[in-house]
Amino acid sequence: MPELPEVNTFQRYFDETSLQQKIVEVEVSDEKILRNLSGPAFRDRLINRTFTGSYRRGKYLFGELDNGHHLLLHFGMTGDLNYYQAPEDRTRFERFAFHFNNGFRLGFDDPRKFARIVYIEDLPAYIDEVPLGEDALRISEADFLAKMIGRKTSLKGFLLNQGHLAGVGNLYADEICFQARVHPGSVVDAIPDEVRVRLFQKMQEILQYAVDRQAYYKEYPEDWLWQWREEGRPGPDGIGVMERATIGGRTTYFCADYQVFYGH
Repeated sequence: MPELPEVNTFQRYFDETSLQQKIVEVEVSDEKILRNLSGPAFRDRLINRTFTGSYRRGKYLFGELDNGHHLLLHFGMTGDLNYYQAPEDRTRFERFAFHFNNGFRLGFDDPRKFARIVYIEDLPAYIDEVPLGEDALRISEADFLAKMIGRKTSLKGFLLNQGHLAGVGNLYADEICFQARVHPGSVVDAIPDEVRVRLFQKMQEILQYAVDRQAYYKEYPEDWLWQWREEGRPGPDGIGVMERATIGGRTTYFCADYQVFYGH
């Protein structure tokens, strides 16, 4: 599933292609991913509207409309955007498309139909209802540390909880733990204060690095965990071997001899 850096790339694409253009038609090919409106109702709500901006919070991208409402574009595992003009450039699994007054279209492609499209009249109320924590790149160090106080869960579970922190998924959570040299199964409440600060700093560094490179993995450094995500492979600097376990409900890669475990 796309994490914060990937969704930030979607946001750039959306902003560069689809803002300040009147929607003159809405074509719905498959309404399954529309969560709170039927296909005809979705068309009625969006036709003659204009996207005036966007807002990203973690893995959630919200298109801002000229009537003050928002459209959630949650990409699931396989969602994608396609801005095109010629009909032959329409993607195979396009579920709906906005036709703009400049002759172009913005199609939403989703082969596996795991995306969620929600029409939202009150964005703050929706974020509270989800609930959705502060964006992992916008949260302050003080707020991040405050959320760790008294937590008895695993570090991996804490990082993945979108109600605490929005945007960190499975791969980046492993990367944060790896670079901070903290075992992902560590109990949050047992992690020393100075290590918690290091976790925050690594989270910010890693996510910003990925955002700056538009989540293009081939440009990530060779010493990132991506290079060691293989069980039994020698760990970094020849220390230990890589292990795999289920932590926080997700498959997790780590090197126990390289990453310190903190527990009670």
